[in-house]
Amino acid sequence: MKMSRRDALRAATAAAAIFPSSIALAQPAGGQTAAAAKVAPGKHQIVPLPFDPRKLKGLSERLLVSHHENNYAGALKNLNKVEADLAATNKETPGYVVSGLRERELQFANSVTLHEHYFGNLGGNGKASGAIEKALADTFGSLGRWEELFRSTGMSLAGGSGWAILGLSFSSGDLRVSWSGNHTQTLAFAAPLLVLDMYEHAYHIDYGAAAARYVDAFFANIRWEEVNRRYEQAVRAARTWRS
Repeated sequence: MKMSRRDALRAATAAAAIFPSSIALAQPAGGQTAAAAKVAPGKHQIVPLPFDPRKLKGLSERLLVSHHENNYAGALKNLNKVEADLAATNKETPGYVVSGLRERELQFANSVTLHEHYFGNLGGNGKASGAIEKALADTFGSLGRWEELFRSTGMSLAGGSGWAILGLSFSSGDLRVSWSGNHTQTLAFAAPLLVLDMYEHAYHIDYGAAAARYVDAFFANIRWEEVNRRYEQAVRAARTWRS
């Protein structure tokens, strides 16, 4: 069935909220950017840290730089390689090769997106404010109750691997706390608003197995202005999609 122009605009708006470009994430919140241009397959660029890694409370420069340069940048480089390999496939390429590449593409693409959101929501004072603060209280009963649920979701992954994510579901319009493993299990059709990396590489250099202390440090450094910006953007996209 042919998609109407209106539906196409809805899809484009919602997709922009779910998958903001690397360039957009590198800009100051609310700033103007030329990020509307598509990134060619295999040409993704590393987004620099949006904060001074020497100035975060409880998270060392060594940890943050290692995480950014090795884990995030490694995923992005692998994504570029996989996309280049996919571009070289054709009708003669065996199905198992295409399937394997698509699986890796999803893994690395999600890793890149989640890492960029993770670093993007750090560098603040940890004090919730704006429309997102009220929305969390309305949805979960109180800001404290939401934090309890988000922390427990993160701690359920301690010693293992995965992500804790606050997202806005475009299907229901609700705020949701979800768990994501292996970079591939995420809430379908949702915009990530706050992302907590619970892979050990995100905290082991500073805290070893003391994951709870890392989660405390994460909360002390949340840049709520960015979370609020993502929330307001996602709400606009959800309204467009559901209208």
